[in-house]
Amino acid sequence: MEPIVSEYFNIESEELYFSILPTTTGFARNAIFSGLTPLQMAKQHPDLWVGDDDDDSKNQNEEQFLERQLKKEKLEGVKFSYHKVLNNGQGKSVNDKLNNLLRNDLNVVVYNFVDMLSHARTEVQMLKELASDEAAYRSLSRSWFVHSPLFEMMKRLSEKDCRVIITTDHGTIRVRKPFKIIGDRSVNTNLRYKQGRNLNWDGNHLLEAREPERLGLPRINMSTAYVFAMEDYFFAYPNNYNYYVNYYRDTFQHGGISMEEMMVPLVSLRGKGA
Repeated sequence: MEPIVSEYFNIESEELYFSILPTTTGFARNAIFSGLTPLQMAKQHPDLWVGDDDDDSKNQNEEQFLERQLKKEKLEGVKFSYHKVLNNGQGKSVNDKLNNLLRNDLNVVVYNFVDMLSHARTEVQMLKELASDEAAYRSLSRSWFVHSPLFEMMKRLSEKDCRVIITTDHGTIRVRKPFKIIGDRSVNTNLRYKQGRNLNWDGNHLLEAREPERLGLPRINMSTAYVFAMEDYFFAYPNNYNYYVNYYRDTFQHGGISMEEMMVPLVSLRGKGA
């Protein structure tokens, strides 16, 4: 997407930084808005931190996390807005307010499309065909972008005297190699990391965290451990093993340890038309 964006913006700075573990939205995006590790969030903001495995429920309090981080940094006077865009209608609604939003010091707009695409590609056969490999996946993402309210918003912002910062909470990786793991019913469903009790596995293509506090992660109970898949491995249970291996192999997943998941961009832009 850089060639498209560069038509309208000058790049002030471009760098990489590292996401946290697990490389999932429920952990990593909350960390961005709160400026804290998951363990710190659970301790300092128990009213906002959600311990469930469901990313959707974990990310319901991002605006409050951001507000508290600004207060912590003594930036209470910063006038800001927060918008989460899950569909085109919501994106167009943000664009309709753009002139008013430009009066704020900070506007945060979260677009979930690429993350939603990776999940949908796993479930929808047609998307598997359309995004059969990394190049096709990027092409599909590019096609969405050039026809999206996000691109329309950015074109309008390129004519204004403002800074646009683009980043993400994690990347994604195409998984190819299954890794057999055994756990009880409390174990989460993510294919690249597992959190729970009584975890057993064969092999060593993972990182085990028996002391999750050392990674800035909270415990659900005293025996909670985390394991993270490395390289392009993914976890599969012994029950219906062959079915799930065939179903999830060659899908795009996140949550584990790889350069693709952990190294994320941070780009600062200024419009050429300002």
